[in-house]
This record gives sequence, C-alpha cells and structure tokens, in this order.
Amino acid sequence: MTNGSMTGAGLTDGRPLRVLVTGGSGPSGIAAARALLHAGFAVFTVGSDKARIEAAAETAGGATPLVCDLGDLAAVRELQQELARTAGKVDGVIHLVGGWRGAQGITDQTDEDWDFLERSAVTTLRNVTRAFYDDLAASPCGRLAMVSSTAVDSPAAGVASYVAAKAAAEAWTMAVAEGFRRDSDAPDSPAGGAQHSAAVVLVVKALVDAGMRSKQPDRTFPGYTDVEQLAAAAVGLFSQPAAELNGQRLLLAPVPAAAATT
Repeated sequence: MTNGSMTGAGLTDGRPLRVLVTGGSGPSGIAAARALLHAGFAVFTVGSDKARIEAAAETAGGATPLVCDLGDLAAVRELQQELARTAGKVDGVIHLVGGWRGAQGITDQTDEDWDFLERSAVTTLRNVTRAFYDDLAASPCGRLAMVSSTAVDSPAAGVASYVAAKAAAEAWTMAVAEGFRRDSDAPDSPAGGAQHSAAVVLVVKALVDAGMRSKQPDRTFPGYTDVEQLAAAAVGLFSQPAAELNGQRLLLAPVPAAAATT
C-alpha cells in the first residue's frame, strides 16, 4: 500500500478495511453496503429505525446494522466508542444522510424546511466527522465521502434552503480534507508525511434506483445518477491515492439505466 491507497479491501496485516455507511436504510445506503461487501470490506450500516436498518443490512448481503440518531452528538460519540470496542476503529465513512425540500421562491422558504435540511445535511455530517475524525486520520487508508448536488453550482430561488445546506456540508467536508492534509504534514505523523486519508464530495444532479424506475417505467430520469454507480464510486475511493483525492469535488456523470444495473 502506498500513499493511502490499496489494491484490495484489506490492509497489510490481513484484516479487511472497516467502512461505516450512514443513511444505510435507503436505496443508496443499501447499494453502497452491497458493493463494499462484495469488494471484501467489513461494512457497518447506520440508521435511526431498528427494523428498517436491520432489513436493509440483510438486503445488502450481510452488513452489520447499527442504530443511532446521527443528529445527536453524544449518541454518535457513543456509537464510535462502542464500534471501536467491539469491532475496531473504522477506515472509511460513506455519509449518505440527506433529504430534499423545495419551495416556489425566496419568501416561502420555511423555517421548518431549513431546520430539517440543516439537521439532515449539516448536523449529521458535523457529528459523524467529529466523532470519527481521529479514526479516519489514523487509518492507513482513511476515507470520508459525502454526496452533494449540482444545484450548488447554480442556486435557484426555489431550492435556496436546500443548496445552502448542501454548500455548508461541502465546506465542512473541505475543512476535514484540510485537517487530513495538515495531519499528514505533522512531524509526528505515523505515515511519515505521506498523505493517507482523504475527504471528498461526490456530486450528482439526483439519484435514481430500481424502485423508482419500476414505479415510473416511462420516465427516463435524465441526468440522474444510479445508486449503483454511486456505490461503485465509493468502493473506488479506496484504490486511489489519498493525495490525489483529498479535497476533490467529484462529479458522477449519469449513465444509462441498462449500464447502471448490469
């Protein structure tokens, strides 16, 4: 392993890399967990509803389900401590918690929508990264990824709250990336100055999954990214050099439905 990348899903001591998938109950979380498991990672999925996350973990193919309110910092810190005690510190976090709210324009952006978006897009990310930062920074192949939107590039009045929350989440992720870069440059860095951890933003217009397609078979979902493509991108982060990835905003170009599901 060099420069914080790997060719398989394990470290030189033979153990598999441990990856936490937040938002594990949704289609993107299931797809990411399944792809990571298939690639040989040890996968832990997090959701707020016990029945849903257990069902999703089974659907993914055997991820370890965990229940936590990611909006509660104390609960997330407890999750980190329990996971470190029972399974070991994690090497990756794929943060897939989010949501969408829109309006007609600026004046009807509601406080309720903002509170929802700020909690789901920003607070959960802040909590997870604060609790798991040291794990990722210490890992020989630490990775953090969150999902953002192309709407941040061209904010529209009707989605002002949504794009503001996503922009804040992106800025937080870039700050995490700077922290990884700074830590790797520290004189006492365990990696001897080599970049080994990376934080990235995966950018999509919107996500689509097989369930959405089956419900609307006549719709083409132009510009959407399939959750299977997102999952493949998450797996691929661990085989790319950390120094090249860190602080990148990676656009996931949409692919045709047939290509995404084969």
